Amino acid sequence: MQTYRVILHPEPEGGFTVSVPSLPGCITYGENIDHAMKMAEEAIEGYISILKENGEDLPDDSKSLEYSLTMAF
Repeated sequence: MQTYRVILHPEPEGGFTVSVPSLPGCITYGENIDHAMKMAEEAIEGYISILKENGEDLPDDSKSLEYSLTMAF
């Protein structure tokens, strides 16, 4: 099992752009959160299959920590 962090960015016209930071260039889009997550799974599977074909190591975010800071300026 591998774990990948995904970031959903809301788009002004609707929907979400999804990026996977540990997989450079792995970006997709979904019309809503559920669709975006399904598309992210498909994009990650495709990306990983190429890494495997090329004999490259698979990144894993299972030990990553993420925090958000809200700051007033």
